[in-house]
Amino acid sequence: MTTDDLSAPLGQDRPRQRRRYKLPFSAPQAIAGLSGLFLVTFLGFAIFNHNPMGGEPLARVSYDPTTLPGSIAAKPASTAPAATKEATAAAKEPATGQQTVTIIDGSSGARQDVIVGAGADAPAKADTQTAIMAGINSKLLEPSRYGMIPVIADGLKSFRVYAAGSDADRASMAGKPVIAIVVSGLGVGAAKTADAITKLPGAVTLAFTPYGSDPGKLVERARAQKHEVLLQVPMEPFDYPDNDPGPQTLLTTLSAEQNADRFAWHMSRFQGYVGIANFMGSRFVATDAAMQPLVKEAARRGLAWLDDGSAPRSVAGVIAEGQAMPFAKADVSIDTVPTPAEIDRALTRLETLAKERGSAVGIASALPISIERIGTWAKQLETRGIALVPLTTAMLKPKSS
Repeated sequence: MTTDDLSAPLGQDRPRQRRRYKLPFSAPQAIAGLSGLFLVTFLGFAIFNHNPMGGEPLARVSYDPTTLPGSIAAKPASTAPAATKEATAAAKEPATGQQTVTIIDGSSGARQDVIVGAGADAPAKADTQTAIMAGINSKLLEPSRYGMIPVIADGLKSFRVYAAGSDADRASMAGKPVIAIVVSGLGVGAAKTADAITKLPGAVTLAFTPYGSDPGKLVERARAQKHEVLLQVPMEPFDYPDNDPGPQTLLTTLSAEQNADRFAWHMSRFQGYVGIANFMGSRFVATDAAMQPLVKEAARRGLAWLDDGSAPRSVAGVIAEGQAMPFAKADVSIDTVPTPAEIDRALTRLETLAKERGSAVGIASALPISIERIGTWAKQLETRGIALVPLTTAMLKPKSS
């Protein structure tokens, strides 16, 4: 008899203890294993999966292929009867009123050929026409995948049609020193934009960035107040991306086709501008390979070019001269030091240059102090024998040596 038998109740055997089943690993080990498995799966997906549009919003559209232009050509040739070879060959060419458009994505560079026809795109054109701003000549616009953009039509160019003043006004300035002032960075910040539109003389040219919730309405107000308008296109500075001009910035690392796609996006944001100005872009405007196709495209669309003068090595002037397009470079940055004394001193330098060369161009930002000092200065300018003129007048006026 054992001690256990003596301690057990009479007439009862001592119950056997159940052995607990133990897992071969602990809870922390299980968590670590699952985490490692997830990490290996994620890395494998990131390395071996090729999806340049990953993270981009996608839309799925249902369509009937038989209703698309060129659908006959899309059928395999082997399924076509011998009697229809001639019809099949004809279908390979776009029908009358149709054309093939190559769409190049500004982010990935991917190409897509799309056949558009007069019947198929009529509704789209009707929708785009409603977006045309007041006072805009619809002949000087053509549709892009982003919206309406400038085009030369019947010999008319945006530079001439939207220029402020008349030929008679410009002729009257032939023998007089003139100064053009461009106030830039408008469109973002309705308050400062409204101040520039209403407080500055109509002869001051206003440059709008493509950003803002509705830049078109602000541009319409500016043109109603007789201001000429420029489109500022964001371009790559030397310290990009630490200093980022904004979405759809033109970059030296992108292909010419990708930059052209981004340029089209900027041009579609509003209408009625006489030309293009760089927004930042110290690296881009000094890179000939990047600037050549861009300036040529602007010239092809009947636009002028303004170099803001911030990049000494800019090649814009040389390229613009080769395209015989209107060009100007800002001679003085008016509010680099935004104090009343320095702004007044910069305006005085502009007067000296205008008297020496016949014309001068100044550029300023839409700071309240800049708007106030330019407005005050402009009231007295005529008394000193100098005229404040729109930018196009200064561009067309020959400079004396």
